[in-house]
Amino acid sequence: MNFKTLSLISAVALALPTLGMADPDDDTLVINEEIEMVTKTAAPAHLADAVDEVMSGWHFRSDETQAMQADDFDNPGMMFVEQGVEIWNAVDGSEGKSCASCHGSPEAMAGVRPVYPKWNEAAGEVRTLQMQVNDCRENRMGAKPWKTDKGGSIPMEALLASVSRGLPVNVAIDGPAQATWEMGKELYYTRTGQLELSCANCHEDNYGNMIRADHLSQGQINGFPTYRLKNAKLNGVHSRFKGCVRDTRAETFSPGSPEFVALELYVASRGNGLSVEGPSVRN
Repeated sequence: MNFKTLSLISAVALALPTLGMADPDDDTLVINEEIEMVTKTAAPAHLADAVDEVMSGWHFRSDETQAMQADDFDNPGMMFVEQGVEIWNAVDGSEGKSCASCHGSPEAMAGVRPVYPKWNEAAGEVRTLQMQVNDCRENRMGAKPWKTDKGGSIPMEALLASVSRGLPVNVAIDGPAQATWEMGKELYYTRTGQLELSCANCHEDNYGNMIRADHLSQGQINGFPTYRLKNAKLNGVHSRFKGCVRDTRAETFSPGSPEFVALELYVASRGNGLSVEGPSVRN
């Protein structure tokens, strides 16, 4: 039996709904006993033909992992939020400014995370939150930009997500953003790699099933950046995309690439109506 045949068998096995069922739970997520999260809601209109309900990945995790996210003292991702606060207040660049110089406290940014990725009219492109932060660093602060999912990008995104926890994801996909959204949708449904799997094969067709020891979720990204117990660090969504594509045995795109920007816009829109959870805790 050659490798091609083995790969085909693996692809079929992964796609079958008989992997073992483990339905998502019906628990309620309340952060610090005060911020109640919407973790299940009716699917946005553009998903009407795919799923009836969208669900946070929190529902697919163990009770122990869920509990870690419910309390900021137990959530290891909050260490990165603290780093983000330090970066927010630190003067950097040739203009002698910090983020706080223009924006005041981080809490003033509540409501920003839920609408990203977002069309930027002046730049003529869809921008992720990390891209927009870099624009501020370069053009307002005279500071060097960070690489996607590296350096200060993740702590800053964690901070901006944390002040919006509980607010609904509301990513716009019409108007000038539509072309990028369509590109992301095509990537989501395109089978890739030696295993010939798409994002949809796992996260739309088989969520709720077990794949080896893991519980497949809908792949929602409302909880990013996410602290993964697997690698003991806070992970950005483009890094997670890269890992998923790599797992299909395909050549992957780079974090920050136009392809992953488009995919982030599309996947984020699949979670419209769910609460921002970042930094969340996952396996």
